[in-house]
Amino acid sequence: MSPRDLPIWRQHDAIVEQLRIHRRLVLMAATGSGKSTQVPQMIRDSGLVGEGRIVVLQPRRVAARTVAVRVAAERGVRVGTEVGYQVRFDDALSDDSRICFVTEGILLRWLQRTPELTGVGAVIFDEFHERNLLSDAALGLIRQLQLGPRPDLLAVVMSATLDAAPVARYLDDAPTLAVEGRMFPVSVRWAEYGDERPVTERAADAVERIIHAGESGDVLVFMPGMGEIQGTLNALRSAHLSERCLFLPLHGDLAPEEQDRAFQPSPLRRIIVATNVAETSVTIDGVRHVVDSGQARIARFDAERGMPTLAIEEISRASAEQRAGRAGRTAPGTCWRLWTERDRKSVV
Repeated sequence: MSPRDLPIWRQHDAIVEQLRIHRRLVLMAATGSGKSTQVPQMIRDSGLVGEGRIVVLQPRRVAARTVAVRVAAERGVRVGTEVGYQVRFDDALSDDSRICFVTEGILLRWLQRTPELTGVGAVIFDEFHERNLLSDAALGLIRQLQLGPRPDLLAVVMSATLDAAPVARYLDDAPTLAVEGRMFPVSVRWAEYGDERPVTERAADAVERIIHAGESGDVLVFMPGMGEIQGTLNALRSAHLSERCLFLPLHGDLAPEEQDRAFQPSPLRRIIVATNVAETSVTIDGVRHVVDSGQARIARFDAERGMPTLAIEEISRASAEQRAGRAGRTAPGTCWRLWTERDRKSVV
């Protein structure tokens, strides 16, 4: 399938025209629409920013690097030339880089060194529903630049689940566009009542049932952190699977070459056990089944101790839908939720 077959291209003319007129845009684009990879290329190829850099903010290092690799491949260039990325401890940008995928902290450092972002023509905030203090600060600074010394600077805020209206108002009534995703049907399976086993064992059991049912395709398992990922991998290695599988972890603390293994095709069925780095932006080709623990590690500030903490929390309904959507990107799939249908009815 050509990238131009992605749903985002149906709005190509509208995206370019709104940015040409208003210089800012809030884009609501469903999972699978192609926004992360295609919008930066649309801006580059339309001539909206000339030879200025297009900076794409990603909330996660894994996403910044893997999306850059995909866009570079689509444009037939090496990473670090026209397309590059920069995250903590990993810099693949050059003077020739015009589409630059970075994390919010990198952009804030650039703003400290060059307050007017000289040489940057557009800033895209991808997956803005994962907003945090850094992303909010970055958006505020970009808005100040647009209202002050850089009225030519483009700003795009993108998300699949964000409430667009408040963001559009903040950006001085920026126009809003919506794009439907290209989704195949995903059949949702729920956990049985009274299963008190650890979530790692229940996840391995779900994978075993998928394989024994003879359903084709790779499996993506969502766990909240590295400890739970390792526990799931151990449980999978002890499971009685009817075929050989390749077990792969995926989280932000892995070395880049280890992260890449999760995206590379394999003659064996891949069982990828990931944190929520795989929830948005990143598409893993071949995944037909998702096993969702319903949990994530969320950064919070502990007022009593006066320090940030990471706590395991139940995910929102929007996150659950995002995760399920990973199974329906390229073909019909299944999502095995490790909670009962009655649980968390009120979660938003």
